[in-house]
Amino acid sequence: MDRADIVTTAHAVADAARRAVLPYFRSAGLTADNKLADGAFDPVTEGDRAAERAMRDVLARLRPNDGILGEEFGHDTGKSGLTWVLDPIDGTRAFLSGAPTWGVLIALSDETGPLYGIIDQPYIGERFEGGWGTARMTGPMGQRGLRVRGDRQLAESILFTTFPELGSEAEAAGFAEVSNKVKLTRYGLDCYAYSLVAAGQIDLVIEAGLQPYDIQAPIAVIEAAGGIVTDWQGGPVHQGGRAVAAGGREQHAAALEILSRVQ
Repeated sequence: MDRADIVTTAHAVADAARRAVLPYFRSAGLTADNKLADGAFDPVTEGDRAAERAMRDVLARLRPNDGILGEEFGHDTGKSGLTWVLDPIDGTRAFLSGAPTWGVLIALSDETGPLYGIIDQPYIGERFEGGWGTARMTGPMGQRGLRVRGDRQLAESILFTTFPELGSEAEAAGFAEVSNKVKLTRYGLDCYAYSLVAAGQIDLVIEAGLQPYDIQAPIAVIEAAGGIVTDWQGGPVHQGGRAVAAGGREQHAAALEILSRVQ
């Protein structure tokens, strides 16, 4: 495994996604198709598709033997035992609304989970990366290292989730119990909230109903910055489902004490 080549490739993939997706953001007449037929709304735009096509084109050229798992165009197995896990726009609802809190997610994984990841916000030009001893971000203020906040009592913690109506009724009740014990709860940032855990700005993100492409890049970035990402039972979550990301062991344990009771 050539780690330097993988990192170079990941940045090339992120750069390609930026170029492909930005022309669609805040563009006149942007529309979305609904992936669901049950009355719920799960949007996909041509920006999602264009970004993933661009990402796949880079990987086909630079890493043709690796597998790819992407939200829009499915799973190609590959031959190397490594898989690129791609979400071209995590937060399409924010993208549609013109809010710059969506992001491009890129992870490189093996059978054990993510090894390296990038969370990229093309519009504001911030890129968070983590893996193999690297935890850093670049943005309008330059480059700096990433480090989580560390241990916090739940009563002093800042908590994020994307949707107030989290998952099932039982999952929502579990989240509400944690929310009632923290200092501050905020909503709606999609993958950007995970970036804030890695950057040491907030303490917890709790979500449910995730897919592998939603969580693998955040796992890599947060763990590289010294944080913790598990399922609600404290186990691996790289295959998706219920996730809790924490900037310290104290708040992680306190959240799990509540969430692990949810059936």
